[in-house]
Amino acid sequence: MKDERTIILDGDSRLSVVVVDCVQAAAELARAHLSGPTASTYLAQALAGAALLGSETSQVDETVTFRLACPGPLEGFLVECTEKGTLRGYTNKKILNDFDGGTFKDAAVLGATGTVEVIRSIPGTVLSSGSTATAFALEGGAGYVSRALDAYFAQSLQRRVRSLVLGSAGEDGVPTLARGLMVECAPDGDKAVFDRVAALFDDGTAMKALGGALLSERTLLKKIGLAQAEIRNTAPIAFACRCSAARAEEMLASLPPEARRDLPPSIDVTCHMCGRTWTVSNN
Repeated sequence: MKDERTIILDGDSRLSVVVVDCVQAAAELARAHLSGPTASTYLAQALAGAALLGSETSQVDETVTFRLACPGPLEGFLVECTEKGTLRGYTNKKILNDFDGGTFKDAAVLGATGTVEVIRSIPGTVLSSGSTATAFALEGGAGYVSRALDAYFAQSLQRRVRSLVLGSAGEDGVPTLARGLMVECAPDGDKAVFDRVAALFDDGTAMKALGGALLSERTLLKKIGLAQAEIRNTAPIAFACRCSAARAEEMLASLPPEARRDLPPSIDVTCHMCGRTWTVSNN
């Protein structure tokens, strides 16, 4: 698949489905941040989660921010998706030598508990925000972030949602997988059908289908029991950052004169959201 997000609706059961693939965006960000394999794995998961959440943005210039704070060595992440489908973000730690090169459990990297926060905003205004605590000591790369999303929807929004995000990275730290799947039952939806689909999340069927080498929406829908669902919209998603040389210059100019006096004539300013460095003059 290309980096894209697909919106699907099953009219009979009133279940909606969102499928995202953003491995190219994850790879660009991981390279820019010089992330190791473990951090890149979680960055890929986080971006897939943000892309799922971004399917709900509706206003011009709206952004959804997906943040995880946790006590483990990774310390969490912060990622964003705009209504245009652009993605950016970072993990708090980029290199985790104790985990890179081997298998690991979520609880070891993230900690047994964490706090998820989701904020929807437009420039200058927060439209909504919600946070929830999670406590999922699960093995593998999919459990913690997926269940944190489910907890957010259930506790903060009182919505019936099952989500799944998958991420992986090679030994060079470049993500090789960054996909997401979200199924929601509308208030008037068929809860029995939703429960049958949810069972396929629990038994690994959905994970196997989403992680397949040759993923197609039709094949995925068939494997989760929604073969008749209608694909409503497919749109591209991609890495992009709002940083620029002009913004870096504005940041430097905002410093008081006494703070700039001791700085060198040329300053390197690195964007923490995308890892890009801008060289600006301190004149």
